[in-house]
Amino acid sequence: MDDFTFYFKLGWQHILNLQELDHLMFLTTLSAVYLLTEWRQVLILITAFTIGHSLTLALSTFDVIRINSNWVEFLIPLTIIITALTNLFQKNTAQKRLQVNYFLPLFFGLIHGLGFANNIRFMLAKQQHITLPLLGFNLGIEAGQMVAVLIILLLSFIVVNKIRLPKRWWVRILSGAALSIAIIMCIERWPLKN
Repeated sequence: MDDFTFYFKLGWQHILNLQELDHLMFLTTLSAVYLLTEWRQVLILITAFTIGHSLTLALSTFDVIRINSNWVEFLIPLTIIITALTNLFQKNTAQKRLQVNYFLPLFFGLIHGLGFANNIRFMLAKQQHITLPLLGFNLGIEAGQMVAVLIILLLSFIVVNKIRLPKRWWVRILSGAALSIAIIMCIERWPLKN
């Protein structure tokens, strides 16, 4: 169980690391369009993200896939840009929004999983059995995401329901801020630098 606990904490810290805001920004843009009453839908979204993330980690650990880390570091903020733009410009019904948003976290989870794949591959390579450590890591990610999203939804509740800022404005503030930061990150991480 020590391996499970170690990797659970590692997954938890991977998501809630304030030094690397990529995942938190993605979770913010992903959940910006939802309110606290829609927590079940958000739970499904973050679970889809974890599934994508977990799949990439597993494939990477077994050395099935490898992608240049420069490209991965560029693609991660690009997922934030796409999600933020979807929030800012999508005028579809709630049902269509849900369908698009379920696909995005699953697909983008694959990309985000590559961001940590190299580190965990080396750590897990030393293990005889990787199933329990990989499970612990992924459950740590899921738990960390749940805490982060709960904070975002509570903040949204306060801003929209108590302060009475229109929801659309709140979505624009969160998505616009994340979009601005992610654009800068993409420029800084451009993989084809000389």
